[in-house]
Amino acid sequence: MPRPICATIDLSSLRNNLAVARAHAGSAKVWCVVKADAYGHGLDNAVRAWRDLADGFALLDLDEAVQLRDSGIRQPILMLEGAFEPADLLRMAESDLTPVIHHMGQVAMIVGAGLPQRMPVYLKANTGMNRLGLAAGDWPVALATLRACPQVGPITLMTHFADADGERGIDWQMARFDALCAGSGLPRSMANSAALLRFPQANADWVRPGIMLYGGSPFPVRHSAAQLGLRPVMTLRSEIISVQRLEPGDSVGYGCLFTAQRPMRVGVVACGYADGYPRHAPTGTPVNVAGRMTGTVGRVSMDMIAVDLENVPDAGGGAPVVLWGEGCPADDVATAAGTVSYELFCALAPRVPVEVVG
Repeated sequence: MPRPICATIDLSSLRNNLAVARAHAGSAKVWCVVKADAYGHGLDNAVRAWRDLADGFALLDLDEAVQLRDSGIRQPILMLEGAFEPADLLRMAESDLTPVIHHMGQVAMIVGAGLPQRMPVYLKANTGMNRLGLAAGDWPVALATLRACPQVGPITLMTHFADADGERGIDWQMARFDALCAGSGLPRSMANSAALLRFPQANADWVRPGIMLYGGSPFPVRHSAAQLGLRPVMTLRSEIISVQRLEPGDSVGYGCLFTAQRPMRVGVVACGYADGYPRHAPTGTPVNVAGRMTGTVGRVSMDMIAVDLENVPDAGGGAPVVLWGEGCPADDVATAAGTVSYELFCALAPRVPVEVVG
């Protein structure tokens, strides 16, 4: 029989989470962000769920974007990092894609591209994220150049928030962006998942939710995904394949990081860092065994983890285990491991079988 591990992708949860995003978006249209293979959930799965529901799709990879067009997607497709060379713009034009322009080199690239038709573009401002985006000093020249270029079609202005999920919030960046956009009369796009859920003043014309669409909370310490009405999309399941009995002083796993202080039963689960489970997850990381919450013990191995069975005395070999997802929130696992649910989803290994439901 195959190794007892499987990830389930629930399309009905994808549809539910988009409905939550749309309820917060008001009159704004929704870009469904499907970069990184739809945050590890599978680009085909996300498009299958949202084909008739999304206002547009946003991603990075040009081949994937062309694949979407060839599959019959007719909504706008936004290229979040834009073109890397002039030939990219020609391919984008052929597939009616919308590039983001975030530096002056890309402005020059589109002016000299010799495009066969007018191309819609997004012009991105750096308002404090200091990652991608035009500096304030370059912004007027870039905008004027694009508006004067006969190969450029509709222009939308965008920025990205650095701390929409934190204490600093968005007002400082919105003030900078408002100053750059003043008098342009052009549509705008600002809100990511955190801003969409927290700051309705940032909705503007287009919102760009990401993690919330996949059932993760942008601020899990303050508001769980369930409290926000979001449902888990990916559930990683396995089974207990062995049970060990420990006496006080016995240790578990590599490095002997966990030592029993009492007699205890430990279940060995068929899942490890080669499956995408975070190796750095410490003892006590939550896990669901046979419908009850418990925690890991010791170091995560390549193919196995150990879990405390004190709270599940009837669990033995074959007992079902949820590593994250339905019954064990990915945000809780990620928080315990000092990371974010994004990383868990994107790290799911190719060797893990995937079942699509809903």
